[in-house]
Amino acid sequence: MNSTESGDGSHGLALRRRVSLWLCLLAWVVLMPARAEAAEDPIPRPPQLERDVQFWVRVYTQVDTNAGFLHDQSNLGVVYETLHFAPDSPPSERQRLVDQARERYAAALRRIASSGDQALSADDQRVRDLWGPEATPARLRAAVDDLRFQLGQSDRFRSGLIRAGAWETHIAETLANLGLPAELAVLPHVESTFNPNAYSKVGAAGLWQFMRSTGRRYMRIDGAVDDRLDPFRSTEAAAQLLAYNYRVLGTWPLALTAYNHGTAGVRRAKETMGTDDIVRIVRGYSSRTFGFASRNFYVSFLAALEIDRNPEKYFGPLQKESEAHFQEIELPAYVSAASLEHALKIDPAQLRALNPALLPAVWSGAQRVPKAYHLRLPADGTQWSSQLLAQRLVPAEMFAGQRAPPHYRVQRGDTLAALADRYGVSIASLAELNHLRTSAHLRPGRVLTVPETTTITLAAATSSASVPSPTPPPATTPVAPAPARPAATAPIPPPSPTPPVMASTTPSAPTRTSPAGSAAREPVIVAASAPAAAAVAPPSPGGAVSREVALRESAEDAAAMEEIVVASARPHPGSALQPLSAAQAEAQGPALGPAADTEQSADPIDYSVAQDDTIHVAAEETLGHYADWLGVNSARLRELNHLKFRSPVLIGQRIKLDFSRVTREVFETLRHEYHRELQAAYFASHRIVGTEIRIARSGDSVWTLSQHRAQLPLWLLQQYNPDLDLTALRAGTQIVMPRVEEVGSGG
Repeated sequence: MNSTESGDGSHGLALRRRVSLWLCLLAWVVLMPARAEAAEDPIPRPPQLERDVQFWVRVYTQVDTNAGFLHDQSNLGVVYETLHFAPDSPPSERQRLVDQARERYAAALRRIASSGDQALSADDQRVRDLWGPEATPARLRAAVDDLRFQLGQSDRFRSGLIRAGAWETHIAETLANLGLPAELAVLPHVESTFNPNAYSKVGAAGLWQFMRSTGRRYMRIDGAVDDRLDPFRSTEAAAQLLAYNYRVLGTWPLALTAYNHGTAGVRRAKETMGTDDIVRIVRGYSSRTFGFASRNFYVSFLAALEIDRNPEKYFGPLQKESEAHFQEIELPAYVSAASLEHALKIDPAQLRALNPALLPAVWSGAQRVPKAYHLRLPADGTQWSSQLLAQRLVPAEMFAGQRAPPHYRVQRGDTLAALADRYGVSIASLAELNHLRTSAHLRPGRVLTVPETTTITLAAATSSASVPSPTPPPATTPVAPAPARPAATAPIPPPSPTPPVMASTTPSAPTRTSPAGSAAREPVIVAASAPAAAAVAPPSPGGAVSREVALRESAEDAAAMEEIVVASARPHPGSALQPLSAAQAEAQGPALGPAADTEQSADPIDYSVAQDDTIHVAAEETLGHYADWLGVNSARLRELNHLKFRSPVLIGQRIKLDFSRVTREVFETLRHEYHRELQAAYFASHRIVGTEIRIARSGDSVWTLSQHRAQLPLWLLQQYNPDLDLTALRAGTQIVMPRVEEVGSGG
């Protein structure tokens, strides 16, 4: 009896186990594809952000630039009213209507918050119902300061969908060749509405809205060529920047947010929140520069992706522009646009449309199209080559160099005598040209009129090359960079035996205005986790600018963005004026989403001071720098940090600072300016063309790695590896190495 019962129990237990196993297998079969799909989705669409995505879908598809939403800027699910404007109404009339609506809803929110259990009017009840369970008195009072107006964008988005057809294939190929998600191709919808000629009020330009200082890392930007305006070159640059952001930050939501907010800012948000979860960051992170635009950049991108995938659902049938077709030839010499138009027998407007990167100075004749520039011509059946073009051009139309600028900005140390000698004129002639006495002292920054430097033709240059030249006298140090030949950045020190991994070898700081001229410094180290991107097609050769030009433009970019930061840091940013018409929106910038809160920057290093008055040492920094920025002597910092005399600081080392003379804000500004100028000076004559992975070997150090490829600056190596401890490099460690080429002036 017992035996039989025991057998039946064992059989039942085995059966239950088999059933349980089959149920587990069935659940695995059903759930695993969904999990795998979710895990493999590079561009996730979190349910927690869906209300935000739908808000931007409405902005992009339901209302045009003659209407807009009055909404809550924190809860985008709360849209109080759709305001409509007469098409020809002036901005002042539109502003009056928005202000009236804002005051009306502010009063309603205050009434509802203080109503208690009293019955509400129908309008007030509607407003309260918009908030649902969040409609507490405290939340409704806070909502008064969060009222915001958002102009509709459906007409602009529709135009962008049509324009996108000309470049979609190239963008898709570029992303595919780099192994990047195809979804990134819709980013120009948010950035520029696919307008390659777009400029923002802060100086960002082109399809992908690059600032000059960031764009110069990857593209040619000089007095004759601005590749930001070329949809093909700028696409390749944007792919590099996005791949870099992903490598540093680890997820595509963060990489895309960094395209708007800057790599360092998003990295700081990630570290502060202790997560890479985009939902937690956009909902919970707060800083001076992480405002409405940064919080909404990723969701506005997701909205654009939704519409781009289903354009007919939102706009009906669309006829997109056809793909651009052309042929390219490499110019054999410096040639004026007028000479090219004559030799090629091409309409000037057509030539200009095919070559948008050539600046107005080229079309006006003030600058020549640079030698080796890849000129685009119509694909009309006529086969052109560099040789055929050279045959069509008169020898006198082909030059060996660019036109020199007609003006020159005086630099420290310049004298009339030195400049007269440089331009090959007498002191008296140069003084008379500028209404000066021959003994006049030149103030730095003054702009002088100078004679145009004569550039010989290519034929003359070729013939003179075969004639032996007398041995030149010993070179002397020039007083300032020659205007027709941009000055190189500070020389990189020659290879030397591997030193300790210090932040800098310089015992005292140079002046903060000359970072590129400082002595060789010791390495600072950081890391990378994502695979390196493949190289993209480089821009045409040349494109270096003078250090002075690079620093000035970098400062201008930073100043323009600082104005945006100050405006976004208002106590009640929701009350800030928003564009009220298509004209105002275009004047502010081409972006369909909210304008940037901070500077577009690829530098991931955090230069801020921690709450305990400490910093982490970055590449190219010394105690002397800190002492200079703090207004104290180095001995005080050594004492504060228990450092021995002549003991260098190491990259990544935590240093305590003394803020008895300056504020933290002043120190951070000076530190950031130093690194901004250091980088601007370098990229004045260098360009990133790709990356490669190097595996550290036994005996490798950050110093030897930096010498491995064209003496790579340590700060650039740190930027590509910001989370790697370069002071403790181990064999087998993967290091991302940017591939950099030195570029000549070439134009």
